[in-house]
Amino acid sequence: MSVNGKKVLHMDRNPYYGGESSSITPLEELYKRFGIPDGPPESMGRGRDWNVDLIPKFLMANGQLVKMLLYTEVTRYLDFKVVEGSFVYKGGKIYKVPSTETEALASNLMGMFEKRRFRKFLVFVANFDENDPKTFEGVDPKLTTMRDVYKKFDLGQDVIDFTGHALALYRTDDYLDQHCLETINRIKLYSESLARYGKSPYLYPLYGLGELPQGFARLSAIYGGTYMLNKPVEEIVMEKGHVIGVKSEGEVARCKQLICDPSYVQDRVRKVGQVIRVICILSHPIKNTNDANSCQIIIPQNQVNRKSDIYVCMISYAHNVAAQGKYIAIASTTVETNEPEKEIEPALELLEPIDQKFVAISDLYESTDDGSESQIFSSRSYDATTHFETTCNDIKDIYKRMTGSDFDFENMKRKQNDVFGEDEQ
Repeated sequence: MSVNGKKVLHMDRNPYYGGESSSITPLEELYKRFGIPDGPPESMGRGRDWNVDLIPKFLMANGQLVKMLLYTEVTRYLDFKVVEGSFVYKGGKIYKVPSTETEALASNLMGMFEKRRFRKFLVFVANFDENDPKTFEGVDPKLTTMRDVYKKFDLGQDVIDFTGHALALYRTDDYLDQHCLETINRIKLYSESLARYGKSPYLYPLYGLGELPQGFARLSAIYGGTYMLNKPVEEIVMEKGHVIGVKSEGEVARCKQLICDPSYVQDRVRKVGQVIRVICILSHPIKNTNDANSCQIIIPQNQVNRKSDIYVCMISYAHNVAAQGKYIAIASTTVETNEPEKEIEPALELLEPIDQKFVAISDLYESTDDGSESQIFSSRSYDATTHFETTCNDIKDIYKRMTGSDFDFENMKRKQNDVFGEDEQ
């Protein structure tokens, strides 16, 4: 909004950036937040060496958030590392998701003939172009379901599981009966992201995800945006059904439009579910990941008789988020029963032994008000997915409702330089 010439005042009731998706430092603060009385033992090292994400997400190397960061040049303030591997759970064991043809041929995930069929399928996806019917091979992107595409290539259930959940990154199997175009594009995004760096399609910022909101806050400041932390919001001031300001500490900041997260407008959102996230501190890499210091593990719902997948994101001291030799693994899933901790057990078993765990169960909210009348625009809560694609779709949706026009990456190109004169030298 700042880049687009709007005057932006950003108020946050918290003393830190990022709201729900901040990174907590020092470690003592995390223990306090989860009500663990004794605080961290000495074996955890220095508290300020830790930056623990409350909501684990990776960035797809070729995805929308990376595009946003590149176009706005927020990348100047951040350093990224490639996540070392993506794994998938099958029959109680984890296997590396093959990231190259060579790996696919060597993988234990599939038998010999299955590999050939899978390779054919990947070649078909890579060449598929919705604007060129010659590439369709009899598949109609607007009519053929994904279930039929899998049938056409004669792929078995295990391969369908890992293609849909570890490559296309669907959380449930609903996609099977929808048109195949979206799935084909998701597998393409995965392959293209992978092609950029080779080890996995995911990136992660050094010092934790809390760096992202700080980078964007700095961008906003360059365009005249004002940021206030520790600023309580007492009331959203309305007149004739639309927003005219926000009251804080007795004063009113006037505005024409308001963007916020669901916690600020409880009367304009509805609860649509829950997510459980368990933050685990480990003193070892996860077994069978080739001692990776970062990885993602996807447990497809079919493998554990559930409706939604379970995810594990693991990062470590290599990303400046933990003390030397320590690892942080965060397991998350959509809650389906009234015993959420039981639901996430298959993931925790992969992480044993665990030094300390912190369990959070969060409600998921979505807006009941599209903002057209009130001019209040609320984001959705963070879902259980392990990357930012759904979050970016939410941002683009809010942008469209606020401005009346589609979000265009080209308009986001940075027009002003930092005050620090980095470019003049």
